[in-house]
Amino acid sequence: MNTETNELVLDNIDVTFSGRSYDRSEDVHALSKINLTIKQNDFIVALGASGCGKTTLLNVIAGFLRPTEGSLYFQKRQGRTKTKVATRQEIVKPSPDRGVVFQKHALLPWFNVIENVEFALKLQGVDRIKRREIAEEKIVLMGLEEFQTHKIYELSGGMQQRVGIARALASDPAILLMDEPLGALDALTRETVQEIILKGWEKTRKMVFFITHSVEEALFMATRLIIMSPRPGRITHEFKLDFSKQFLKGVSARKIKSQAKFIAKREKILDIIHSDAT
Repeated sequence: MNTETNELVLDNIDVTFSGRSYDRSEDVHALSKINLTIKQNDFIVALGASGCGKTTLLNVIAGFLRPTEGSLYFQKRQGRTKTKVATRQEIVKPSPDRGVVFQKHALLPWFNVIENVEFALKLQGVDRIKRREIAEEKIVLMGLEEFQTHKIYELSGGMQQRVGIARALASDPAILLMDEPLGALDALTRETVQEIILKGWEKTRKMVFFITHSVEEALFMATRLIIMSPRPGRITHEFKLDFSKQFLKGVSARKIKSQAKFIAKREKILDIIHSDAT
């Protein structure tokens, strides 16, 4: 029986910013030789010191920024083996197939929750009944069903970010790109939203590319964790992890994060980041 899988491929990506564009005497080499394949069901988290190019890489995937060298594309594979490639779609500009959740929620304050979630669908010409149905489904997924008619300013920071995630999911993107979406939240709210995101991911099985500065958050959420070096940003290490899968099987977040295995991995990754930065 034939199977069909989607993946996003980054092939030898380099990004250099012209110094003239930033009133600098020298060009800035932001990313160097990035090779990464993001597959269905991957929850990839990127870690690295500030300035290593994590957000630049996300902007390339989103189509906001064209790479100086290299290419990136969606690849649809069909068949039992990886030898049968059905289609290849180059990424050259933003598209609804890549949903983005920013550090700040970027919601429209004059709209309520459900109007914000269905806004992109309205722009795409989706009829009113269908877009309301989709928006309600994503709001439930993010645990916000009791707040559909609330204005954005009436919500907590964590709830606002969940609205942003619901809005990004409403267009049914192939991949969800998340740029430090929980960075401004307090510790308790942050952990709660981590759990909600993982439960939502389990139901949708979207490809996810998630940026954070928190090693603990990265370990808890990632199925694959990549570590990037200081500028020019390169992927220096990759780890396959199963802590998120433990949580989705019923182990509590607190129990997972107190495991000796979790703590040992956290210290190893901190050592790598600190050694890269010196």
